[in-house]
Amino acid sequence: MSDTSDRQARRRWLTIAEIVAVAGVIIAGLSLWNNWQDRRDATATKAAERIAGAQERRRYDVQGVPGSGGEAIELASDDAHPLTDIRVTFPGALGVGTKDVVDRRIPLDWFVEPLRKATDGGADEGTGRVPVLVRYTYLVDDRPVAKRAIYDLVWRSHGRPLRGRGFALVDFRLRQPGGDQARLDSLWRAGR
Repeated sequence: MSDTSDRQARRRWLTIAEIVAVAGVIIAGLSLWNNWQDRRDATATKAAERIAGAQERRRYDVQGVPGSGGEAIELASDDAHPLTDIRVTFPGALGVGTKDVVDRRIPLDWFVEPLRKATDGGADEGTGRVPVLVRYTYLVDDRPVAKRAIYDLVWRSHGRPLRGRGFALVDFRLRQPGGDQARLDSLWRAGR
């Protein structure tokens, strides 16, 4: 009888040992699955960060400040986005056309006489803006990116004894991304 009770006790111990082993395998499997899930999430997060960083590097808007006593807008240089080509288009009613920017300057001389004619009959002291379409190409990771946007060349006029009205450029503002000649002409008509 003691032989039978020993067998039953061993069966019980074997059954408990098997349960512990199965529980260990289940816990190890869950840990493995959890680690794999964490690595997959980390990889996805890194990929999303790389894409967002690349998109952020591609984003660039031309900046400019008045320079030379208001005689020109000086376009800012950005080492992360080197400009390779800049073309400025004026409203058709001014009769200036399109000009290529060579030295990172948009000079007042390009459009001061047509602006003077367009504003004749007004007060000597005043401010206004001329919308311009700026097409520019810049490099991101040695690849060219072409964009265009409508900017405002903000001007101020002042009276000069015996020499008529003088003009000075006082600001360069982004008005809207994109745009074309038709939109530029409609902005010029609406602003007058």
